[in-house]
Amino acid sequence: MNINLFELVAIAIVSILLGVWGGYAYRRKVWENQAANAKNDADHLISEAKAQVAAAEAEVEAQKQAAAAVKQGAENTKKAKILEAQEEIRNYRQETENELNEKRSDLSRQENRLQQRSDTLDHKSSLLDERASELSHKEDQLKDQKTSLQTKLSQAEKLIEERKQKLLEVAGLSVEEAKKLVLDNLKEDLVKERAELIKASNEEIQAKADHFAHQVLVDAIESSAADTVAETTVSVVDLPNEEMKGRIIGREGRNIRSFEALTGIDLIIDDTPKVVTLSGFDPIRREIAKRAMQRLIKDGRIHPARIEEMVDKARKEVNDDIYEAGEAALMDLGIHRMNPEMVKMLGRLKYRTSYGQNVLAHSIEVAKLAGTMAAELGLDEKMAVRAGLLHDIGKAIDHDIEGSHVEIGVELARKYREPDLVVNAIAAHHGDVPKLSFIADLVVAADTISSARPGARSESLENYIRRLTDLENIANSYQGVEQAYAIQAGREVRVMVKPEEISDDRTIILARDIQRRVEKELDYPGNIKITVIREKRVVTIAK
Repeated sequence: MNINLFELVAIAIVSILLGVWGGYAYRRKVWENQAANAKNDADHLISEAKAQVAAAEAEVEAQKQAAAAVKQGAENTKKAKILEAQEEIRNYRQETENELNEKRSDLSRQENRLQQRSDTLDHKSSLLDERASELSHKEDQLKDQKTSLQTKLSQAEKLIEERKQKLLEVAGLSVEEAKKLVLDNLKEDLVKERAELIKASNEEIQAKADHFAHQVLVDAIESSAADTVAETTVSVVDLPNEEMKGRIIGREGRNIRSFEALTGIDLIIDDTPKVVTLSGFDPIRREIAKRAMQRLIKDGRIHPARIEEMVDKARKEVNDDIYEAGEAALMDLGIHRMNPEMVKMLGRLKYRTSYGQNVLAHSIEVAKLAGTMAAELGLDEKMAVRAGLLHDIGKAIDHDIEGSHVEIGVELARKYREPDLVVNAIAAHHGDVPKLSFIADLVVAADTISSARPGARSESLENYIRRLTDLENIANSYQGVEQAYAIQAGREVRVMVKPEEISDDRTIILARDIQRRVEKELDYPGNIKITVIREKRVVTIAK
């Protein structure tokens, strides 16, 4: 029985050991499975992390490449901007140098004028000194003569008294009776001598007045050194090479058509090497076309849009030059106050001619002549200069407004509150109204002197300009016409119409109507071509 108990205990112990070992083996198996799963999970996570790292590295590399491309583009843009800025700096420097050269030329001309005026004043001063010495000498002579006359007068009175007494003694007359007898005898002789004295005095005064007037005119003409201006209807623009002619013409001539339509100036490209010619009767349009062409040649990019941009810039520059020309005229003449609109009208005269004579130069010349004569006569010199300068102001817009330049000038002067003397001088300088002051007479005389000097005017040029202006006025008189330009020396009229008002069919009728009016109202050699242009533009901006 003890053996059985021992066996049972041993069996129990062995069972417990087997159970413990089995549990340990089971737990070990479970742990090994968990470790294997954990390892698999770790390997999976590691592989996913490696894939993500590779993708991130690829993305970083792509970003680096994009950044390098952006950097390269920025560098290229920077270089382009630097080149563009350098080009603008060169252009600005060139424009500045040109302006400085023009100002130097203006200063040189002003110095020459001042020197001439100084020489004239010195000459006048010497003449005045000579006259003063002559007057002093004559005054001494008059004093001597006066003394001699006083002596002779006392002697004559003494003799008369003696003879009076003798006559009274001989005739037996009283003093009153003797006086009456003598006066009756001398009356006829005195009347005759008085008439002769008056006549001689009038003749002497007339001779002196004529001499003085001639002297005043001569002095005024000598003090005004005016150039003879030779007007032309063409401007020549130099080209850097012959290849530029083809670029100016453009594909199928589109550039030259666009340029002529925008400027109203005929562009002539012939066999003359390295030049193109701009032909037109309107100096303002021709100057705008010349500046625009010079800018296009310098820029090198020639196409219709660029042409339109350059023409607009040139038009603005010419308008600025017009105002500067008016201010320069005022400064040259010492006029300090004038309405800005009147100054602008004055500057427009720079591009206006009358019988081939530049009207602004003519007006300045008339102002100087009138001022010089007014100074010689002791009149208001500043008022005479102002009246002479503005006497032809109506010619600035007489092509745009109906009426004579005298009527237009009077209206402008009254509108901008010019003095009444100036208004009357403008109105009377062609004899349309009576002159109310000597200043108006001086303006008429100065105008005649300036117009009559040799080479000042050419009637043929004025007739030519008037014919071309009439062509344009006929075309512009129709409703729907936006612009009209006479080109080809008056052999062609190009009429640009508003597309919203004139249809394609209506352009044919318009061309026919203009043709009939030209044939009816104008006299001209050869044929005139009428071209009606209808162009519709649609512009939109993508944002």
